[in-house]
Amino acid sequence: MARILVVDDEPHVVELVRFNLEKEGFRVLAADDGPAALEVARREVPDLIVLDLMLPGLSGLEVFRLLKEEKKTRAIPVIMLTARASEADRVLGLELGADDYIVKPFSPRELIARIRARLRRLPAKNEAPVLRSGYLELYPDRYEVFLAGKRKALTPKEFSLLETFLRNPGKVLRREFLLENVWGYEYAADTRTVDVHVRYLRQKIEADPAHPVLIETVRRVGYRFRPPLTEHRSLS
Repeated sequence: MARILVVDDEPHVVELVRFNLEKEGFRVLAADDGPAALEVARREVPDLIVLDLMLPGLSGLEVFRLLKEEKKTRAIPVIMLTARASEADRVLGLELGADDYIVKPFSPRELIARIRARLRRLPAKNEAPVLRSGYLELYPDRYEVFLAGKRKALTPKEFSLLETFLRNPGKVLRREFLLENVWGYEYAADTRTVDVHVRYLRQKIEADPAHPVLIETVRRVGYRFRPPLTEHRSLS
């Protein structure tokens, strides 16, 4: 599913957009200032960016200019999001090359419709490679996970969490790293959020969630994914 980077310094706006996009199956990344937006965009190369113009650090317009100057990010569609409703501001954003412009307050349904419209214009991408580890198979583009050939239903966060583990087998992943990579950016959240989602994920992929063998707890640090053996004991 498409990855959307939401850039806004108002947490309630980010969470409103995140909630509605994730409900529609999108994966959401987020940043709350200009420098963070550039960092995430360069690292993740999202499918589309929702970019507020009034940002600390660097303005949205400056972020936009810098993204369009770089080969890696210049093709990413951008929908500008702002409280400025004047025609001059809309024209400026569109003349600079923005793909669309939406004014706050906005309807989440309208924003989603505009995002879908822009994504439909993108050239088709080759399907991302399947991630395999023993009897586990994860299809990033199809949002599907199979255990020994049996499809498992995961929430978007559980899917992203498992994908992160599969891409980092055997590595100790700190809770802070998982927060940033799965929840989109490093923010002031209780790291117990990670623990809760790991517990839910274990209930779906571990033969015995009380004695996990795939996702190992590393005390006071985080978690480590242990690639499974070829044999698989059925989940109840």
